[in-house]
Amino acid sequence: MDLALLRTFVTVHRAGSFTRAAALLGLSQPAVTSQIRTLERQVGRPLFLRQARGVTPTPVGDELAHRAAPHLDALVEITEAGLDEDSGVRTLHLAGPPEFTSVRVLPTLSPLIAQGLTLRTSFGNAEETLEGLAAGHHDLAVSTDRPRGTVLTGTALCDEEHVLVAAPRWAGRIGPGLLRRKGPGVLEHLPVVEVHESLPLVTRYWTTVFDTRPTAAGTVVAPDLRAVLHATAAGAGIAVLPRYLCEEALERGEIVALFDPPVPPLRTYFLAVRTGTLALAHIARAHEWLLRAATDWS
Repeated sequence: MDLALLRTFVTVHRAGSFTRAAALLGLSQPAVTSQIRTLERQVGRPLFLRQARGVTPTPVGDELAHRAAPHLDALVEITEAGLDEDSGVRTLHLAGPPEFTSVRVLPTLSPLIAQGLTLRTSFGNAEETLEGLAAGHHDLAVSTDRPRGTVLTGTALCDEEHVLVAAPRWAGRIGPGLLRRKGPGVLEHLPVVEVHESLPLVTRYWTTVFDTRPTAAGTVVAPDLRAVLHATAAGAGIAVLPRYLCEEALERGEIVALFDPPVPPLRTYFLAVRTGTLALAHIARAHEWLLRAATDWS
């Protein structure tokens, strides 16, 4: 069986689309379609079901991908590493949310550089990250969405606690115990700092802790939690932030936690890989390194 056909097949399987696979491979869509049809004739069974938007693998296609993909990935690994047996350099293509990846993941993996690892990092939301991983753009991804299906494998990495915070001058206006006694209504007229107009962190906090939805709109919207932290510390308004990101600012008194709920809102991070790629040493080492480090994260 032609390895070029298998490479095209695995790329289509991961991308879920002939068009996306063609872009990844640098081929035309008709060329990809022709190669898949050739492989289907060789196998004697259809490998994909054509849908209005993309393709879905048949059971035979899933089985072939499960058996072939790890071996093709290993061949790519050999090619990237070169044939020099003394060369221990491996490149890990990593993806995840910008704040968590910057603060947690990259510092954790940095010691592996001395062992011959090089890092290439991409930032994106959960959907973009997992799509890129499935399409072969990344080797390892951190996501707040649990991977679904058979193409990707996800392992729970850690939980992120969310904290309702504000600069001391805003906290002083609320007073100790007022929020607990009167509920979130006392916050209605305070400015809100968030990462998106939809207020994803504030909404999650309000629905989980107060059993209601927030009524305020975002006063300051910045698509990076580090910017939200600094704006909040400067007095721009109230915000909901992950504790790992704001812990030092809380300890220094730059911001104050406005509420201490019995059960704080949590968000789980997942460490995701393409199924079978943990057979590659550099991916397995980074995967294990992060899981071990995460046991000490709080």
